[in-house]
Amino acid sequence: MKILLASSIDPTAIEALEADHDVVRAFNAPEEQLVRLVPDREAVVFRSGVRITAAVLDAAPNLALLVRAGSGLDNVDIAAAGERGVRVVRVPGSSAQPVAELTFALLLSLVRKVSLADRLLRDGHWPKSQLGGPLLAGKTLGIVGAGRIGSRVGEMGAAWGMRAIGCVDNDASAAASALAARGIALTDFDTVVTEADFLCLHLPLDERTHHIIDAHVLSRMKQGSFLVNVARGGVVDESALYPELTEGGKLLGAALDVHEHEGEGVVSPFAALPNVVLTPHIGAMAWDSQRLIGERVVELLGAHERGCLDESLTAEELVPGSGS
Repeated sequence: MKILLASSIDPTAIEALEADHDVVRAFNAPEEQLVRLVPDREAVVFRSGVRITAAVLDAAPNLALLVRAGSGLDNVDIAAAGERGVRVVRVPGSSAQPVAELTFALLLSLVRKVSLADRLLRDGHWPKSQLGGPLLAGKTLGIVGAGRIGSRVGEMGAAWGMRAIGCVDNDASAAASALAARGIALTDFDTVVTEADFLCLHLPLDERTHHIIDAHVLSRMKQGSFLVNVARGGVVDESALYPELTEGGKLLGAALDVHEHEGEGVVSPFAALPNVVLTPHIGAMAWDSQRLIGERVVELLGAHERGCLDESLTAEELVPGSGS
């Protein structure tokens, strides 16, 4: 099978694919390069740094399968794929735990000012009195999107002695008991926003969620609260967030693993703020999970080649609206 690797995946998985298939590597290629490379490709493997647009799909008459090595689908035109009969599948399961763990790492970095302390000490300063912060225990952890990742974050928060509350956008009645068993009280979006000491975002980016955290929502957050975004940069209006992190703003700090503008050479508008922790979209970048994702990508491509992809897919790997 002719495969385009548009993103880097686990090295062992790449070796396995190159041993059995005709593989072209073009990691993080822009649209114009993808258009040149896809005409003879039957499958494309990609991650968050690549956009699969209608123009890319139009240039690929032989394309039958898109494999998203991860969960987010905001960078692929699902409708265009469906119109052209191109199947889209994803591999989300193995990324939930590392993203949840990073969320908690960011929470701890915020309250204990780990990043700031590291920078100051490297510059020869010993400012212990400037590096205090609140405990997590006893605080309210608000989760917008208490799904696979958000529920794990809530469970971790409860284990740390936090009051975990969350909201979902699907059947709340079906989710309530399962979340309660993990120590998370299900409530509505407004309650999560207004009661959270730490507001964590774990929802997909689409037309409904674009800038869901806007100036109005930020104005309703608790004075002295914190925001953590490991979802997608576009769910937060960064221009509205910035003033809330400066003197006179409502937030004490924010941690952002995802950004409205990402990629090599892009400088975050928050780069100069000492109360903001920035990471380059590394939520799923744990070695163990990347190995599992790579193995599953190889399995799905093999199943497609053998004509048994449908039988191999789990419910969460299916992407409604794409080809069949």
